[in-house]
Amino acid sequence: MASVEQRRIEDDEAGLRLDRWFKLHYPGLGFGHLQKLLRSGQVRIDGGRAKTDTRVQPGQMVRIPPMSGDAGRPKIGPLTANTMRDKHDDEVLSQMLIYEDEKVFVFNKPAGLAVQGGSGLNRHVDKMLEAWRSRKGEKPRLVHRLDRDTSGVLVVARTRGAATALTKAFRERDTKKVYWAVVKGVPTPRDGRISTFLVKEQTEDGDRMRVAKHGEEGADHALTHYRVIENLAQNFAWVEFEPYTGRTHQLRAHAAHIGHPIVGDPKYFDIENWDLPGGIQNKLHLHAHRLVIPHPSSGGLLDVSAPLSAHMQQSWNLYGFDPERAFEVEN
Repeated sequence: MASVEQRRIEDDEAGLRLDRWFKLHYPGLGFGHLQKLLRSGQVRIDGGRAKTDTRVQPGQMVRIPPMSGDAGRPKIGPLTANTMRDKHDDEVLSQMLIYEDEKVFVFNKPAGLAVQGGSGLNRHVDKMLEAWRSRKGEKPRLVHRLDRDTSGVLVVARTRGAATALTKAFRERDTKKVYWAVVKGVPTPRDGRISTFLVKEQTEDGDRMRVAKHGEEGADHALTHYRVIENLAQNFAWVEFEPYTGRTHQLRAHAAHIGHPIVGDPKYFDIENWDLPGGIQNKLHLHAHRLVIPHPSSGGLLDVSAPLSAHMQQSWNLYGFDPERAFEVEN
């Protein structure tokens, strides 16, 4: 028999409306049903009554009454570097998975997880994919990459043929890649493009991309379209980036180049005497939100989007950014 639960509000859920908190954790619970539970006092916060628009705070305990069917099935929380630590590779991959068919896996890669191995890295996606070898012994193959601290859509090929087709699509730029970021200040114009040459240079902190002159040895052209979705006064902006080229750290370098570096970027945020506002985690606020790419076998398009990472969702809650706003601006 189902029993009453007590669920704790996590740190990255600060400021979230109670109805949105339930939508995240209990997607099968309808809004009307939730209102009835609140009015009757069956749902409480720290023992007290609450409303749908009540803002929750870390450490608070939410009383969850017995519920049946999909309404009572809690949703697994977002993966973070901490929550991954004690999980097996198979379990982490399963929780990251947002789409699959016979040719591809699509994952929502959490921030902090490297795609490929490197110095001092014991865990990365490429190594974890060993756990998902097919019955024929074929290991899923990487076809593109995301920076370690960038979260979001990562497509992996399940077969050799799919890997060839997907790699060709990326190489020939037959894709649409959409990233969401929070930057310092508000870019002007609100809709524009950034065109530079970038060259890789070695620093004490590893590889870094520098804006270079045309013709400089090792420099490659980089082109990015951007548009401001929402902004908080002149302090911060939610920007949608669409890179037409795929250079290393392209969006991070381009954002810094126009004077609006991405919040939490340890390599390119170089504005002096600037302190991170309270309530925001000092992590890179860059998320691979959407990818559209020709499907390797169906003849159609694979169009997938990934929910925000935990620390970026926290910032969205704090600033009151509404994901639906992106679609309103686009339309």
